[in-house]
Amino acid sequence: MPDRGGGPTGPRIRAGRPSRGVRTLLMTLGVLAVLGMAFTMFAGFWTDWLWYRSVHYSSVFTTTLWTKIGLFFVFGLLMAVAVGVNIWLAHRLRPPLSAMSMEQQSLDRYRMGIAPYKTWLLLAITALIGLIAGASAAGQWRTWLMWVNGVPFHKTDPQFHLDISFYAFELPWYRFLLGFGFAAAILSLVAAALTHYLYGGLRVTSPGARATAAATGHLSVLLGIFVALKAVAYWLDRYGLAVKSSDFKATGNWTGLRYVDANAYLPAKTILFCIAVICALLFFATLWRRTWQLPVIGFGLMVLSAILIGGLYPAIVQKFQVQPNEQAKEAPYVQKNLKATREAYGIDDAKVTDYSGKPSTSDKGKLRDDVNGAASIRIMDPNIVSPTFQQLQQMKNFYGFPTNLDVDRYSTKDGEDQDTVVGLRELNLDGIPKNNWINDHFRYTHGFGFVAAKGTEAADGEPVFTEKNLPTTGDLPSYQQRVYYGEKTTTYSIVGGPQKEIDYSTDDGEKTTSYRGKSGVNLANPLNRAAYAVAFNEPQILYSGAIGKGSRILYNRTPKERVEAVAPWLTIDGDAYPAIVDHHIQWIVDAYTTTNGYPYSSRTTLGDTTADSLTATNNSRAVVAQQNQVNYIRNSVKATVDAYTGEVKLYQWDTQDPVLKTWMKAFPGTVKSKESISPDLMAHLRYPQDLFKVQRELLTRYHVTDAQTFLTGSEVWQVPDDPTNKSGNAVPPYYLSLRMPDQSKQAFSLSTTFTPNGRPNLSAFMTVDSEAGSSDYGKIRILKLPTSTTVDGPKQVQSKFNSEQEIAAAIKLLKGGDSEVEYGNLLTVPLDGGLLYAEPVYVRGGGLKYPLLRKVLVTYEGKTAFENTLDEALDVVFGAKPSTTPPSDTGTKPPPSTGNPTVQQALNDAQKAYEAGQQALTKQGGPDWNAYAKAQKDLQEALKKAQEAQSGKKG
Repeated sequence: MPDRGGGPTGPRIRAGRPSRGVRTLLMTLGVLAVLGMAFTMFAGFWTDWLWYRSVHYSSVFTTTLWTKIGLFFVFGLLMAVAVGVNIWLAHRLRPPLSAMSMEQQSLDRYRMGIAPYKTWLLLAITALIGLIAGASAAGQWRTWLMWVNGVPFHKTDPQFHLDISFYAFELPWYRFLLGFGFAAAILSLVAAALTHYLYGGLRVTSPGARATAAATGHLSVLLGIFVALKAVAYWLDRYGLAVKSSDFKATGNWTGLRYVDANAYLPAKTILFCIAVICALLFFATLWRRTWQLPVIGFGLMVLSAILIGGLYPAIVQKFQVQPNEQAKEAPYVQKNLKATREAYGIDDAKVTDYSGKPSTSDKGKLRDDVNGAASIRIMDPNIVSPTFQQLQQMKNFYGFPTNLDVDRYSTKDGEDQDTVVGLRELNLDGIPKNNWINDHFRYTHGFGFVAAKGTEAADGEPVFTEKNLPTTGDLPSYQQRVYYGEKTTTYSIVGGPQKEIDYSTDDGEKTTSYRGKSGVNLANPLNRAAYAVAFNEPQILYSGAIGKGSRILYNRTPKERVEAVAPWLTIDGDAYPAIVDHHIQWIVDAYTTTNGYPYSSRTTLGDTTADSLTATNNSRAVVAQQNQVNYIRNSVKATVDAYTGEVKLYQWDTQDPVLKTWMKAFPGTVKSKESISPDLMAHLRYPQDLFKVQRELLTRYHVTDAQTFLTGSEVWQVPDDPTNKSGNAVPPYYLSLRMPDQSKQAFSLSTTFTPNGRPNLSAFMTVDSEAGSSDYGKIRILKLPTSTTVDGPKQVQSKFNSEQEIAAAIKLLKGGDSEVEYGNLLTVPLDGGLLYAEPVYVRGGGLKYPLLRKVLVTYEGKTAFENTLDEALDVVFGAKPSTTPPSDTGTKPPPSTGNPTVQQALNDAQKAYEAGQQALTKQGGPDWNAYAKAQKDLQEALKKAQEAQSGKKG
């Protein structure tokens, strides 16, 4: 009978060996391959370190790195030791002699084969398992940091009365430890069982006992540990019920305990915990009893109990206690869910006011006068006019504007705030005359200039620019115009070295510059160059003569990308926007702290909730989420990225948010205080769109505060589809300065509409005050329309626009030839108890590649107008002109006054000819083409006359 330690190794057979030269070559190639792989790994690590150091957030890199390394080694070592010790113990407890059977004779060959390599094989197995476990644990660095740095919410859950921080910060870490324990127990059990089988401790077909006493005791202890962990899992599951998601027919997505959870699952988990503890003790008792009879009976009882108590009993309670009287049984738990959800999403202070939907006065003149005070109706749609900016302000093909522009506020010369459409002239590599490595990365490195236009005015259908041309000039204060960091800047550039960069072109030739900022990583160091050559897979970085003293490499250049990198614990809003702040272009980025561990708060999917008709056509507007499923969100951080230096600053915005406080403990010094925000920056901060979209989606159900009403579903709303297109996606919210009924003056606001579930009429209008410096910032106001009457919703208003015979004929005429009609944002404005709708209509075509504002649609109380300007449309709808001059003209501007009487007369003639042409097109009974042709001829002659007079040729 062979000894269990293994048989003789047998004689060695000397095979033919390769020559010394071949061995040397193979060894050299092997060493070079190892060095190459090592340097590749080093290059990734080194370039990351250099980048974080360049943006002065090296503490984020080191904290994250050391946390990952610590978790990797601690849990990798624990797993390796757990499995290794059990393999060693199983080998040590092997029987000294094997049974005489075919099974054992077959195993003898394996035992003899591995005998010389037992130690190395044990190390290899444990090392592999440790690496896998360590890598998995390293991915839990966020969970660890939140657990070790967690701060209290100072709020408790309604069931167990534990601080919410237990669910948000502690429970996820305990679940990870439990999962790790299960993995270690199962792997140890499998490894020990295989070792016992290999060395005869377990037998399948051999005569006699199936397991030795030593194997029985060893495996029983491991099974006892597994069952003990199951007992811990049952205990944690009790608390997990408070954050458990489930489908609830009455409400859809549900988080928290319901009646069956509190009265069936909760006691069931407690009973199963007790049974599992007893079962674990029975397994441990086999160390003395050496029999599996009682443990197996106990384990069977635990499984049966899990089926009966944990599965069947709750089903019986649900069927015979809850369903016959569901509303009464579930109402107390629904009330808890309502309260928690509203708190977790910051909608608990939303003010819901009844709104009649019908005007309280019949005085049309008064209503006409009130329009200008009710809202600054923005007829320049930032999502339509980007091609117009591109055509009129691009200047060079290597510049470009984003697909969707932004809306901000800037003061006029009179000191009044004005809604302004803004965009940056960014670098567009697709427009470079000749693409090559030098042009793409050294010569064309940046955009140039900030372009702005009035949101409430147009001139001959074009934007009225307040900041324009190249270099830009206008009403804004002086600022650094070069744009090295932007939404369209997605490639790296090497700047500041011997190679000059193209600033912009003029009639006198190219203007060049050399970057003088401190951003980026210095490439003067040969090690840095080699690392970036490997990291970017670009060998020319290593030896190019265009790189020299002062050369710096810029990358990670989009605002969202930079903020996400320096604060990987934040969720980034999809819409970063530029602003002139303290003589610099600053990208402003809203960022959120989130968790999915807020008890009783219903979860939402950020990717779905924040999607609308704009994100469907522009992926860059999608939210950058750390976790897609959340049930708590706060706009806790306002971030800025300097368009020239790339400097990233994080400002604490929500000073009460415990999640942000936790991360500030984990990464001290990375977030500046709210008091550090300059007044100039504060003037441009606004309420973020993605948070607003999440809140409006929740408010479709959670505007209700009564559990009975919530359960009936009679008050469920929905976000309507975008009426201006046929995409079927949700209408995006719009920034607009307006005055709600309880406000004394206009406030910069974000607004949206709601319709009843499955119906097109309007059910509510919602706004949030978006002026960061105001005391009402973040205040949500909802005007709730009566359910007994119907008020037209966005789809119905758009349908009426398109179905009115005169308007339909005019639109058909605008579409004539190769022209296309594009509808701008359908804006809703509360006015004297009623609702005013306004929509700009753009025409693209007739040889033009960009849209021009040609018409404005307005409707109020069933009266609709389709006119050339907003003022004209309002006059038609109300049948009256304003008694006072509005603060800003919102239509086609009259000819400016000039000092030359001949020029002035020509401009007046041109204005009359233009108006005559428009009247000819919209003449009742059909367009008068002869009159239109004459008007166009008169217009051309008048413009020619004005040009000649201006140049001094005449008059």
